[in-house]
Amino acid sequence: MSTIPIYKPALAMLTDLYELTMACGYWKLGRQDQQAAFHLYFRHNPFRGGYSVACGLASVVDFLKQFGFDPSDLDYLATLKGQDGRPLFESGFLDYLGKLELTCDIDAIPEGTVVFPNEPLVRATGSIIQCQLLETALLNLTNFPTLVATKAARVCEAARGEPVLEFGLRRAQGIDGALSGSRAAYVGGCAGTSNVLAGKLFGIPVGGTHAHSWVMSFDDEVESFEAYARAMPNNCVFLVDTYDTLQGVRNAAEVGRRLKQAGHRLLGIRLDSGDLAYLSIEARKILDAAGLSDAKILASNDLTEELIESLKLQGAKIAVWGVGTHLATAYEQPALGGVYKLSAVRDRPDQPWRYKMKISEQLAKVSYPGILQVRRFYRDSHFLADMIYNEPTGVGGGASSEIVIVDPTDITRQRPIDPHASWEDLLVPVLRGSRCVYDPPPLQETRKRTGDQLSRLHPTIRRFVNPHEYPVGLEKSLSELRTRLVMEARRHGGKPPAPIAQQEQP
Repeated sequence: MSTIPIYKPALAMLTDLYELTMACGYWKLGRQDQQAAFHLYFRHNPFRGGYSVACGLASVVDFLKQFGFDPSDLDYLATLKGQDGRPLFESGFLDYLGKLELTCDIDAIPEGTVVFPNEPLVRATGSIIQCQLLETALLNLTNFPTLVATKAARVCEAARGEPVLEFGLRRAQGIDGALSGSRAAYVGGCAGTSNVLAGKLFGIPVGGTHAHSWVMSFDDEVESFEAYARAMPNNCVFLVDTYDTLQGVRNAAEVGRRLKQAGHRLLGIRLDSGDLAYLSIEARKILDAAGLSDAKILASNDLTEELIESLKLQGAKIAVWGVGTHLATAYEQPALGGVYKLSAVRDRPDQPWRYKMKISEQLAKVSYPGILQVRRFYRDSHFLADMIYNEPTGVGGGASSEIVIVDPTDITRQRPIDPHASWEDLLVPVLRGSRCVYDPPPLQETRKRTGDQLSRLHPTIRRFVNPHEYPVGLEKSLSELRTRLVMEARRHGGKPPAPIAQQEQP
């Protein structure tokens, strides 16, 4: 299921104003049918990590299927004024928007795929006006979910197979942040969420019992646990740190014994403050002594992957991890920094592409020309390296069987790829013309894909401190094209160089 029931079905207005002003400019100049190619990517892995997890494509598909401007959208746009007090958009342009139907091609990397900086997560080709109008929404629907899915994968890595529950609803950035965050956390590997609406919409397992307020509403702690056990005998995880944590564990154990005698079971206790390593070790002793060795210890309290890793090294007896604020808000890094860059134009679909680049004094901000695809090489199911290449010219530029990737930040660093290695291209068709050709898999399959992908990365790439760098490079002829375009642009002082002829792959 999707979030369409929650939001307005058509979200074409989920955009920055400058997308509409540029679209209006293309229309007024008669350039609305000019062809363009754009790529969405990010420049750095979040959290100083060695990888990221692609997420958000299912919402992108919903957005594309419903794309369009309804009469109320056009009525609002008609009220906008320029600095001269006149309408910002003339009626002819608004009529054009009202009749607009997507006819472009969208390709994307499936959710749950491990990805790396500078690799296009989404590629849009088609009329420049349509590709431009998609920019803001594509970034919005991809950036945050990818960030949270990556954070969840890191937290689950630290938990070493023990279940992680996402508890961030009350701290999340609004309804949309909470829903997309819960879904992305599940994609990243979390076992469930406290967010009941996310459970309903996406089929994510939900979990939770009671808060401190339940305990405080009774005269004493034992009474509160007994009352909860009578009300919810099949859902008993007692929060034990309202007054005195270890006494709370003893009280929970006392009620747990009575539950057991009544044919029910104490599922566990939750620690939400204090020295979690020490308290969990002592709590385990108390529960075991009471004959409740199957009762699990769940911990929360501003957990991060680094803290979970530390607690495990200290021998903490925690079996379930509740992670809220730091996961649902991507607390340490609140933005992925994804960008959407123009890389080629042509006047008609039957003409060759003219490649475009953004030049910058910062090498990291120099964009890539071409119609880009990502090829992943692997052997015995282990990932070896990724190559970003230009689809029209293919791998090797059509002139050589040698496979070499070039570091985009240092062209002297070149890495040959075993020509016998297996490979797959990561970007898959999503939209062709006006037809959606991609059906997002069930969320359980996407979550499983994340785990499978991570297992194929070397452990040194998954570590939290100074992770090993996974090899990602430009296909050699693409690197040469990029270097040549940069040099020509700088030689001409910003004046466009003569077009470079495109050679199609045989």
